Amino acid sequence: MPATPAWPPASTPRLFIDLPLGPDTAPVIDGPAAHYLLNVMRMKAGDPILLFDNISGEWLAVVADAAKRHLTLRIERQTKAIEQVPDLWLCFAPVKKARLDWIIEKATELGISRLQPVITGRTIVERVKRERLEAQIVEACEQCGRTALPTLAEPVKLPQLLRDWPAGRALLFADEAGGVPFASVDAPAPAAILTGPEGGFTDKERDMLIAHAAVRRIALGPRILRAETAAIAAIGVWMVQYGDWSGE
Repeated sequence: MPATPAWPPASTPRLFIDLPLGPDTAPVIDGPAAHYLLNVMRMKAGDPILLFDNISGEWLAVVADAAKRHLTLRIERQTKAIEQVPDLWLCFAPVKKARLDWIIEKATELGISRLQPVITGRTIVERVKRERLEAQIVEACEQCGRTALPTLAEPVKLPQLLRDWPAGRALLFADEAGGVPFASVDAPAPAAILTGPEGGFTDKERDMLIAHAAVRRIALGPRILRAETAAIAAIGVWMVQYGDWSGE
C-alpha cells in the first residue's frame, strides 16, 4: 500500500500572526504576508498553513477563502503549546546593519529570551531601527519553529544597565582581555551574556564591569572574535551547558 502523505506537509508555510488564536478564530491575512502566500506560494482554498501568536502556541489552519488580496483561514487544531525558552538574555552593543541583523537572527534561532541593545563608549551605531529588528525576529521565529518571540528591549547605556541590573541574574562579560574559561563558569538561568562593540570596551568600562557584583568575566577561546561571532559563540556554549541543548 502507498504511504499516507504527511499532514501538514513539511513545506507548509509558517506565519506569525499578531492576534490571539484559538479553535473558534478565523484569521484574515492581508498586506505583504497575503501577497507572499498568494503570489509566491500560490496558496488556494484547502491549503494548510501553520500559525503562531506568541501567546497560545502553534496552530494548523487551512485556507477557507483565497481572494485577490487577502486570505481567510480556518483553524483546524493546535500543533504546539507555547514554548518555555531558557531564561538567557543577550546584552550586545549594536554593530553595523548587516552584522546586527545577523546577531538578531541567529540569537533568536538559538533560543535567546531577551535582546538588550547596550550603548557603550565605542558603539558606532547608537540608533537601531526597531521595526527592522522586530521583522528579523519574526522571520527567524517563523523559520526555526519557535512559538515565543524573544523580547526586544529599548537601548540603554552601559552605566544604566549595570545600575538597574536585577538581583540574582549572572552577567557573563565576554572580555577579550581574558577571563575564566566559559565551560568552567557556574551560571545557570537566570543569566545574561554581554558582548561589546567592534572596538571593544574601554578601560573605564572594563573596570566598571569587573567591580559589579553580578559580573563574571569569561573567555571565549584563544582568538579575538568579532562582536557578532562572540555573541553567537557564547550563546551556543551556554545553551549546551544550561539551556535546552543540554538534554536535561
